[in-house]
Amino acid sequence: MLAMRRSGIRSFSKFIKFGSGVKKALQNNEPVIALESTVITHGLPYPRNLKVANALEKIARDEGVTPATIALLDGQLCVGLNDEQLSHLASPNTRAVKVSTRDIPTVLAEKTTGGTTVAATMKIAHWAGIRIFATGGIGGVHRGAGESFDVSADLVELGRTPVAVVCAGAKSILDIRKTLEVLETNGVNVIVLDSQPYFPGFFVSRTPFKAPFNTTSIPLISDILKITDRLNLHHGTLIACPLPEELTKDGELIGNAVEQALKEAQESQIINKDLTPFLLKRVDELTNSASLKINVALLENNVRMASKLAKEFVKQKVATIYGQETKDKAEEIPKVVRDVI
Repeated sequence: MLAMRRSGIRSFSKFIKFGSGVKKALQNNEPVIALESTVITHGLPYPRNLKVANALEKIARDEGVTPATIALLDGQLCVGLNDEQLSHLASPNTRAVKVSTRDIPTVLAEKTTGGTTVAATMKIAHWAGIRIFATGGIGGVHRGAGESFDVSADLVELGRTPVAVVCAGAKSILDIRKTLEVLETNGVNVIVLDSQPYFPGFFVSRTPFKAPFNTTSIPLISDILKITDRLNLHHGTLIACPLPEELTKDGELIGNAVEQALKEAQESQIINKDLTPFLLKRVDELTNSASLKINVALLENNVRMASKLAKEFVKQKVATIYGQETKDKAEEIPKVVRDVI
């Protein structure tokens, strides 16, 4: 069994190319967070996309964390990009494809450029040994999915890949209630990082729908991740960070724009991979870029929160390795769980 596992690791590790800083940080057990690349290739216009990509990496570094932006380049899974690679991804002259988990083998074989979705980034981050990933918002169940069956692969990957995804909830263009139902079905632990349990909806801080758990404690979330790993639970953890209240004043304007964009998409029969990029672009047009401003702000907030979590997680991991966990920390874990681990 061990030989088979090692063979499996070798079989995909040859496709992974680490950025020098990322490889060193992982080897030294230093905090690393994964970042997706569809926000660069499909989410934001040039040159704003490159500026935002660099800004997000800087936020992580300022927090003392190594950023690992993930993308597919020249037949390799690149984990951590240099300036030249980021510029290539952001360039309007680059014909990048949008890569979900199912697309990884094809894009590797064709040696084309690919921006990774939440699902693909989770999978590659897990292969690379990165536990925490920051993004804007996850995909989910699209409105009208009862007829279209349009449900994001992000939800499937969250149910089978043990990576913590720090986000601003599900995009408000989606059916939030059904998205939460699918997450529950897939066994995904959903945590709202707020004093209130209401699940955020990307452009709005709180939707009417409650998550199963909420907390304002980063150390507690780190504990949850650690116990998840010790119990060998193979599912992701979704950590939803509401947009700061001062940035939601345009919420009503954006909400109306979302409804109009959805109507236009339905009339034009825009579906599947083309739907989300169309909706985000159209909402940006209808709101005179107010939605773009919020999009960038929530990305920055999520990277900051993910960085704090990564530092706490590594600190606790190191303490465990060297036997430095305090009795008080151990007592916080329920006895039934301590007996198992």
